[in-house]
Amino acid sequence: MRRADRLFQILLLLGHGKVTTAQRLATALEISERTVYRDIQDLMACGVPIDGEAGVGYILRSGYQIPPLMFTAEELEALTLGTRVVQSWADKSLGLAADNALAKIEAALPPRLKKNTVEQRLFVPDFHVPPAVTAAMATLRGALHAQRKVGFGYTRADGAPSARQVRPLGLFYWGGKWTLGAWCELRHDFRDFRLDRMHDVQSLVENFRPEPGKTLQDYLRRVCENTPPDQAT
Repeated sequence: MRRADRLFQILLLLGHGKVTTAQRLATALEISERTVYRDIQDLMACGVPIDGEAGVGYILRSGYQIPPLMFTAEELEALTLGTRVVQSWADKSLGLAADNALAKIEAALPPRLKKNTVEQRLFVPDFHVPPAVTAAMATLRGALHAQRKVGFGYTRADGAPSARQVRPLGLFYWGGKWTLGAWCELRHDFRDFRLDRMHDVQSLVENFRPEPGKTLQDYLRRVCENTPPDQAT
């Protein structure tokens, strides 16, 4: 998290009208208490009216207004719609993160703009997403971040079962279906795997490093050359 973003998050957390300890701030922001103390001192030095002291807690003085975020009505509509897509079509953890992000934006909006997010008329129903897909997505996202190989069972388009071990490269949403773009260790080539055909998805202990010809950039180059990777066979 950038320091500017962190300072803004501290203002939001202190602006709820309750004394908040440095330990709680550190936990919420995943930083050390020492960093919290330093950030609060910097905010106070800039004239932000924060009351409190180390070991007791801090609170943003009543009446202080966080500078409003300025968005157009259409920009807010795009943000809200994007959040709802993630909430409906991604895994639970990512959906919660999207919800929290929108709540933080709303907290800093002036009343006139906040009303626009509440009255948003664009909806993204979530009843088409099988629980197995969202569960697989959570595991795959973790493997992508950690650069770990993934193992899973897969049902091919012809109905035949298959076991795969892959290097996950990216998750792609196709307006109703999620696919995993990956380097398949079995086929020694790029493959696209539909999440709704995957089962028993496991992040393996084995890590991998980018190798020439097997990276996300190589995969995307293949797509851009109009020779997209095959569906898994």
